[in-house]
Amino acid sequence: MKSVEEQLALIKRGAEEVLVESELIAKLKRGQPLRIKAGFDPTAPDLHLGHTVLINKLRQFQELGHQVVFLIGDFTGMIGDPSGKSATRPPLTREQVLENAETYKSQVFKILDPAKTEVAFNSTWMDQLSPADFIRLTSQYTVARMLERDDFSKRYSTNQPIAIHEFLYPLVQGYDSVALRADIELGGTDQKFNLLMGRELQRAYGQEPQVILTMPLLEGLDGVKKMSKSLGNYVGIQEAPGVMYGKLVSIPDALMWRYFELLSFRSMGEIAAFKRDVEAGANPRDIKILLAEEIVARFHGDEAAATAHRAAGNRMREGELPEDLPEIELLSAEALPISSLLNKAGMVKNAAAARDLLASGAVRIDGAVVDREFVFACGATHVCQAGKKAFARITLKLDSSIN
Repeated sequence: MKSVEEQLALIKRGAEEVLVESELIAKLKRGQPLRIKAGFDPTAPDLHLGHTVLINKLRQFQELGHQVVFLIGDFTGMIGDPSGKSATRPPLTREQVLENAETYKSQVFKILDPAKTEVAFNSTWMDQLSPADFIRLTSQYTVARMLERDDFSKRYSTNQPIAIHEFLYPLVQGYDSVALRADIELGGTDQKFNLLMGRELQRAYGQEPQVILTMPLLEGLDGVKKMSKSLGNYVGIQEAPGVMYGKLVSIPDALMWRYFELLSFRSMGEIAAFKRDVEAGANPRDIKILLAEEIVARFHGDEAAATAHRAAGNRMREGELPEDLPEIELLSAEALPISSLLNKAGMVKNAAAARDLLASGAVRIDGAVVDREFVFACGATHVCQAGKKAFARITLKLDSSIN
């Protein structure tokens, strides 16, 4: 096992906050494997790179010799995490949650070592709690303390309804730490309230409180907003190699260092060397290609990574790109549906014509066929093909002056 100083440096890489660092150091000094917990509610079947920030950190803990617990919130997933929400989320059925959970397991083991990962479901202990146990759990926290939480406070002050079951969510997440006897819990910065709940409940149940490690929320391809499928600024880990490659190579130059720190397994020394190369005049695109190849290899294998550039637009399936490939820059206040973007770029007669091409599979983005659900993120650059003859490399720039 590495020294405490070496472990601490890797653990803190990319982290937003460690609560409490002195407690973490004390735990590491014991020289025993720690139990590292991270919970994921399977509320949707597909993961994107934003979700992998926590999973990458779990892998680092595995490499340091600690025990990782990948917690699937099949119980909490039916409640719905209220963090950052301005309205009550509709709860999922047990069937929906379990179906999504199965896809999660197949996806995360592209990053985590299955032999060193304990997969747990929080229904295992939550289903066993009696009504009396639940009453004891809810007695550990007050309504006044719950309303100190920012999203609850905002909803309460604006007369937005807060359902009683939403108060249960942080309590149940905190109790998960009790059931698992977690030494450290990871979560996004938006989870801080829930993570602190775990510390308080562990104290109430006579356990040593866990250390909290919060990780930043990864910006999407636009470099501005949190990565989200609904915003179209995401890279799905199950997307085709060419699509992943094309998206990553097109990220803004300033964003690539953030992605290297949070998504790459290269050492910080290597990344610092890349920065020096760019400062000395190296093409940033060449560095982004290294990142793209690493990420594609992780989820699709080395062979796919070696050929992803061809599927990503360096060679289109209908033949070579035109030598005089038009370069188009568009301005928008937000991401655009692909049909609107093609129309705005003049590659189709109108949006209806774009929809027809999309329906027939005649629209490609970076060499991959897309449908009408594709959203072109602000800040992104893609090679677009509409039909057999219309090609362009389009950059959609954010225009904050547009209301």
